[in-house]
Amino acid sequence: MKLEGKGREGRVWNRNNDMDLLGASNVAGEVGLRLLLSPIGSNVVIRTACCSVGIALPVYSTFKAIESKDQNAQHKCLLYWAAYGSFSLVEVFTDKLISWCPMYYHMKFAFLVWLQLPPTNGAKQLYVNHLRPFLLRHQGKIDQILGLASSELIKLVSLYQTEIKFVRDMVVKITGSGDQSSRGTTESNRSRQLGHSEDTAVPSDAETDRSNNS
Repeated sequence: MKLEGKGREGRVWNRNNDMDLLGASNVAGEVGLRLLLSPIGSNVVIRTACCSVGIALPVYSTFKAIESKDQNAQHKCLLYWAAYGSFSLVEVFTDKLISWCPMYYHMKFAFLVWLQLPPTNGAKQLYVNHLRPFLLRHQGKIDQILGLASSELIKLVSLYQTEIKFVRDMVVKITGSGDQSSRGTTESNRSRQLGHSEDTAVPSDAETDRSNNS
């Protein structure tokens, strides 16, 4: 009878434990779903995911493509950066209009994944179907605008060359003084450490007299 009682108690305890685990998993799943779907909680998570998938991962893929000298991988990376750059350019002007949408960053994350997935090859589709025809159609005007912008920039730099040189010299002096001060502090610390070690290594007069008397 005692064994049967213990067995029943063990079964009841196991059932309660299983119910607790199921309840905890349900709560965790519900919290995660609310965090993903709620616009306030998902801003941090989904923006971090967009930055990781849209920038960090392609940067590493580009690094591997350059180091391995794989032309096919380099071509894919160029297509992606062209598509991502055009998307970012459009996003600059439309972010304030559509960023209020609760699922905006979720759709952005899905779009960035679509650009990089090998089965979809979204970056190539976007470049071939939309970006390349647009740039070929307006290539002459874009070259003229870039030429005018570069010439105006050169004029601006030449006009304010003395101010730019003054700022550059100030930056060099500040950085040089900072380096000298840091070197001085390190050298003083080293000299102090060396002096302290020498003082501890050299015996005092009292110690020498005691050693001689002994």
